[in-house]
Amino acid sequence: MLTPDRYSLSNKLTISRALVGLWQVADIEKEGKIIDPEEGATHLADYAQVGFNTFDMADHYGSAERIAGALLQRQGSATGHPVICTKWCPKPGPMTEEVVRAGVMERLERLGSDKVDLLQFHWWSFEHPAWLDALHQMAKLREEGLIGEIGVTNFDAAHLHLALMDGVPLVSNQVPFSLLDRRAAGSLSDLCAKSDVRLLSYGTLAGGFLSERWIDQPEPAAISDWSKMKYKRFIDTAGGWEVHQTLLRVAAKIARKHGVSISNVATRWVLEHAAVAGVIIGARLGEDQHRDDNLRLFQFALDSEDHVALDAVFEETTPLPGDCGDEYRKPPFLTASGDLSHHLDEMPKAFEVQPVPGRPDEARVLTGSEWEDIAGYCRARRIGDRILVSGTTATAGLDRSIAPGDAEAQTTFILDKIAAALTALGASMDDVIRTRVYLTDADDVTAVSRAHGRVFGEIKPANTLLEIARLIGDYKVEIEAEALIRSRSS
Repeated sequence: MLTPDRYSLSNKLTISRALVGLWQVADIEKEGKIIDPEEGATHLADYAQVGFNTFDMADHYGSAERIAGALLQRQGSATGHPVICTKWCPKPGPMTEEVVRAGVMERLERLGSDKVDLLQFHWWSFEHPAWLDALHQMAKLREEGLIGEIGVTNFDAAHLHLALMDGVPLVSNQVPFSLLDRRAAGSLSDLCAKSDVRLLSYGTLAGGFLSERWIDQPEPAAISDWSKMKYKRFIDTAGGWEVHQTLLRVAAKIARKHGVSISNVATRWVLEHAAVAGVIIGARLGEDQHRDDNLRLFQFALDSEDHVALDAVFEETTPLPGDCGDEYRKPPFLTASGDLSHHLDEMPKAFEVQPVPGRPDEARVLTGSEWEDIAGYCRARRIGDRILVSGTTATAGLDRSIAPGDAEAQTTFILDKIAAALTALGASMDDVIRTRVYLTDADDVTAVSRAHGRVFGEIKPANTLLEIARLIGDYKVEIEAEALIRSRSS
């Protein structure tokens, strides 16, 4: 019997290369009718029986975790042991041991289990540095046996690299990847080639737009489905409906050649990337479950002729901007609801602003470091529309050095810290007009410049880079910045 291929993310975790995604449980339940866990578990068991035994869910996917928990209670059945991958998506804020443990224990309670096989962590804004605290606390719970392995979701290459260089034992990063959205084939795949992390890919069918249903069809005038709203933005950004039709026609020709569906071709293209461990295919429990069609993923492979044809279409499209996850953190917000700036503005600030005694037109940011009192300085100071940011190192909390020995990872953390200080004072990185970079090793120039360019590539402030003898502490780089707040043209 044909079954899905399997992939070992570690010596403790082997998954089906086609995971069953349960995000649509939330959509089914949005009107208030909750799926009976036992009924839902029966549908999951049908998947497991033919080899689709790996299920992906999250804390906010309705009752998905409870349905998976009901399936786990049937471990002795012929379905075999289900593999549970869930996500924890906490609100930004301090990630203490108590907060993280409570988040993990809630997952276990809903699953009715003493361990989650893969717990994936999501964080909205990297300006708030508590995401690293959370991952290190999760690593401790992994050692306790409450977590099998740790993954992340929607991390760009820079922050995935930072986490790895800071010693977080990650095995996966869940990101969008499709014929429309090829960002994951870039720097993320390069990082995977140099590490043990692999990608779990979602959105491979672009909310169903990569299927026979849409070939030679007029552009939809109105869309109410959240998933399609999101991926229609992808289509528009990639070149529009006519370019999408060209892509569908080429995929249809390849599908006919192999006797499979367009969806199979689209998903197989993602699955054949070396960085990809598995693809996540959504399921609407109790409805058409496409199991037979999904099994065809594992009975054919794309050949060189297929890749040449697809590459030719890619040349006609516009690459989506930025890296994976950017659509949730910066314009253009390619999400179902569009502009998320209001959501980001409501997030807690990493730093609190303090007034400057006797100077009502000034404000400053302090981090709580003892050195601010000893040496008499602040992290950043605003004077009218001008903001000066002190020399900043990759320090978490009061004294922990981040990613010792890796200048690129330290630069990423430093720039997030500078961005957080500017945000607290009413500015952004767009307002930066000068940076100064101090390096202890000239061999790190390219790596640090690459990290600097990732943030300032379009802004292009004045910049000075200096090699110095040493920095106090376990640091390879220090950066200071100056910003000027000006009115922006609409």
